[in-house]
Amino acid sequence: MSRHIAGGTAVSAPTGRRIFILRDPHRCSGCRLCEVACSLHHEDTVFPEASRIRVIELIPGIDVPHLCAKCPDYPCLKACQREGYNAIRVDEATGAPIVDADKCTGCGACIRACPGKVPRLHPVTRKALICDLCGGDPACVKACRDAGYNALIAVPETDRDLFELYSVMPQFLVERLKETYYGEHGGEM
Repeated sequence: MSRHIAGGTAVSAPTGRRIFILRDPHRCSGCRLCEVACSLHHEDTVFPEASRIRVIELIPGIDVPHLCAKCPDYPCLKACQREGYNAIRVDEATGAPIVDADKCTGCGACIRACPGKVPRLHPVTRKALICDLCGGDPACVKACRDAGYNALIAVPETDRDLFELYSVMPQFLVERLKETYYGEHGGEM
């Protein structure tokens, strides 16, 4: 069982259970430890360019963790099926989209279909990369928690409405945060 901190309270998220990763950009320092942890987990080396999570900084001081929101209708999966590749399936235990690298052609249909443009192509293999929740125990969440930031929090998946909040381009989140951080002059940036 992994332990995740939410507002100072420990929350248990058993491995293999459907979880959702809440992202709090107010707590994100831009350290990118999440990217390092993800690449270590999936690539066995520090290779942030192959991470399934990205920290986007479009305006100085506003860092937005960006990863798969597990859309209820899985547009990435549907786009891949329309292309006839069937390289993406849904993990029944976690609800995460799983890419079969042997079937993936790197066509980019999943990227174009994603409302947040989250999937990307591996810089070496050119296969699609999408967060698979590390089988239910996300390495990015552990790294963020261990560093004391708690900008990423694994919670049991309960409210499907959360997906609409997170399944957007990072630019939209930055626009919402700009005025909060920079006040009335935020619009000038």
